[in-house]
Amino acid sequence: MFALISVSIAPAFALLSFFYLKDEYELEPIFSIFRTFLYGALLVFPIMFIQYTFNEEGIAQTVFLQSFFVYGLFEEFFKWFIFLFTTYKYSKFDTVYDGIVYGVSISLGFATVENILYLFANGIEFAVSRAIFPVSSHALFGVIMGYYIGRAKFAKGKGVMYLLLSLLLPTLLHGFYDFIIESIQQKWIYGLVPFMILLWVLCLRKVKIANEFSHYPT
Repeated sequence: MFALISVSIAPAFALLSFFYLKDEYELEPIFSIFRTFLYGALLVFPIMFIQYTFNEEGIAQTVFLQSFFVYGLFEEFFKWFIFLFTTYKYSKFDTVYDGIVYGVSISLGFATVENILYLFANGIEFAVSRAIFPVSSHALFGVIMGYYIGRAKFAKGKGVMYLLLSLLLPTLLHGFYDFIIESIQQKWIYGLVPFMILLWVLCLRKVKIANEFSHYPT
C-alpha cells in the first residue's frame, strides 16, 4: 500500500515542484501552496458524486457531452470556483505567475486523489501512464487557468474577459482530452501524444509570458 500511495502522489509533487521553481520573481509560501493543494484534493468527492449521478440516471451519455460537460466543465468549473473564492484573495498572490503556481496546485490536488483512487481500483501497473497523461494534463489545465486568473487580477479593464478565458479554455482543452480517449478508444495514444506535446508547448509559453508580466504587472 505504501508503494501504491507513493507512486500515486510522486508525479503530482514532481510537476508542482517544476512549476513552483519556474517562478522567477518570488516563491510562494509553502503553506499557501499546500492549502490550495488540499482544496483541490477535497473537490474530488463532490465531483465524483455528481458524475456518478449523471451516469446512473443516464444523463448526458454521448461521448461529446461526457467529455465536454460531465468531465471537462464540471471538473474545471469547480476548480475555477474554489480558486476564485479562496486562493484569489491570498495576499501573497501578487504577480501574474502566482496564478499559475496556485492553478497547478489546486489541479494537482484534485489529480492526486483521483490517481490514488484509480490505482487502488486498477493496479500499480498503470502508474506510469497515469503520470504521463491524466496527472500531467490536470497540471497543464491548471497552468492555463492560473495564467488567465493571474492576468485578470492585474488587468486594467479586461478582468472579466480574462476570468471567462480562465474557465473556458481549460474546459475546452479538458474536453478535447477526454474526447480523444473516448472517440478513438484503443488507438487513443495516437491522438493523445500530439495533443499533450502541443499542450506542453502552449503551457511553457504561458509560463514564460507570465514571468515577464510578473516583473511588470499590467
